[in-house]
Amino acid sequence: MAVAGSAVGLGNFLRFPGLAARYGSGAFMIAYFAALLLIGIPICWAEWTVGRVGGSRGFHSSSGIFHALVRHPLGKYLGLLGFLVPVFIYMYYIVIEGWCLGYALNFLAGNLDLGHSAAAYRNYFSSFTGAGADGVALAFSLGRADLFLLVVFGLNLLIIYHGITRGIETVCLWGMPALLLIAVALLVRVLTLGTPDPALPEQSLWNGLGYMWNPRDIAAGLARPELWLAAAGQVFFTLSVGFGVIITYASYLTKKDDIVLSSLTACSTNEFCEVVLGGMITVPAAFTFLGAAGIVGMGTFDLGFMVLPQVFATMHGGQVFGFLFFLLLFIAAITSSLSMLQPGIAYLEEGLGLERRQSVLFLGMITAIGSFLVLYFSKDLKALDTIDFWVGTVGVFIQGTVLVIVFSWVLGVERGWEEAHHGAEIRIPGVFKPILKYITPTFLIAIFALFLAGDVFGWNFSLTSPRFAPTARITDLIGTADRPANPVAIMCMVFIAIVTVFAAMLVGQSGHRWARHTPPGPAAGESRHPSP
Repeated sequence: MAVAGSAVGLGNFLRFPGLAARYGSGAFMIAYFAALLLIGIPICWAEWTVGRVGGSRGFHSSSGIFHALVRHPLGKYLGLLGFLVPVFIYMYYIVIEGWCLGYALNFLAGNLDLGHSAAAYRNYFSSFTGAGADGVALAFSLGRADLFLLVVFGLNLLIIYHGITRGIETVCLWGMPALLLIAVALLVRVLTLGTPDPALPEQSLWNGLGYMWNPRDIAAGLARPELWLAAAGQVFFTLSVGFGVIITYASYLTKKDDIVLSSLTACSTNEFCEVVLGGMITVPAAFTFLGAAGIVGMGTFDLGFMVLPQVFATMHGGQVFGFLFFLLLFIAAITSSLSMLQPGIAYLEEGLGLERRQSVLFLGMITAIGSFLVLYFSKDLKALDTIDFWVGTVGVFIQGTVLVIVFSWVLGVERGWEEAHHGAEIRIPGVFKPILKYITPTFLIAIFALFLAGDVFGWNFSLTSPRFAPTARITDLIGTADRPANPVAIMCMVFIAIVTVFAAMLVGQSGHRWARHTPPGPAAGESRHPSP
């Protein structure tokens, strides 16, 4: 349940619907399910297997697990991103979590009934989050984000302090059913919208569902590299693969546990929430009240925090349903954020010998600094966007690629296959052996190369007339002839670099500790049978 809670998050109800609508549902869904079969599910199996094998050697952090499997002085550094990535993501994710709680309570208080003007909701979001100017979000009131960040920050640390079983798992056991109940209630309300304005018959629920799901020009859509990039990226991130969370949870399992079925169950839960619930709530509701013009080109935050509040203000019972929607987002966010510090805690406990209380306090101080940077340097959400791109996107891609290569080429597909099926009630189809060894790594590297070409070097995705122009990700750091570098982006990169170097030094020291205490065992690829 904790893994399912980690996977089901804000991307299910905001990011996925927006991407599907933007790229044309027919083509996007074909690319989405292809990526799910070739990247998502195979990497889930690989991560669960690698985690359990590492746990059988006495390690629960990604650095410790790779140290045990790779058996090379550099092996432990392969897992560095496995606990750094979720820690960095936690720094800004918890800020967004605070937004969700704040919007829910402000809906309940009636503060988000701002009429029918789209500008009013844009201005509210700008003042609430501080997107208009740095430091604006610091006012400690219902209309600002800082108060809610303090609440969710303290709540997360309190739950995490109580451990996986008594803390994280307990919250997920209550939170996931509550999330599903609220989502179903919202879905029923959306499906009964009909045609709210008889004067605009084209803005109906059925047309909204058609806008979301009807196939358009599939051939033209599938020919666009950026569509494949968006679909693969969504699958990659929505399942939390490469975050370092699953590998840590799996390390606590035994050979009697069914990791094949468990991973499929977590994937299925996530896909149900994303495709069935997320795909039928957000965009159809927005289309029904605002039409296509009201949602075209909208990003995740625009759709969730500007468009939908306007929709709820127009809807009968909108105050209640607006509260429920943002409560849904808050529950989805907290069940995900609770898992993000566990990889770091596992490392500090086994790598440095700290107790859980000390580990939580240490990570609490580090993440408090990062969250404050995101909250204070909020103009254009530049700090949030910078950390999200370079860590939450680039870092996750790298770690996921390293993970599947370690499974397929270091542990070995045959050995990994044997390990995965200990305690399994079902067997993985044999066709996934070549997929895991050849197709998944190749697909990942190709997608990552496309991502760098488009989002970093500014390729126009044209093969006949290719053009490259550095994107804002680069110009923010180096500037241009007519625009200086962005100091907030540079500050964030310096912060990332300092924390990364510090963590690498700690991992180096942990390697000496592990070398003294790690019992001898078979190298990756060798057979290891349990004692009779």
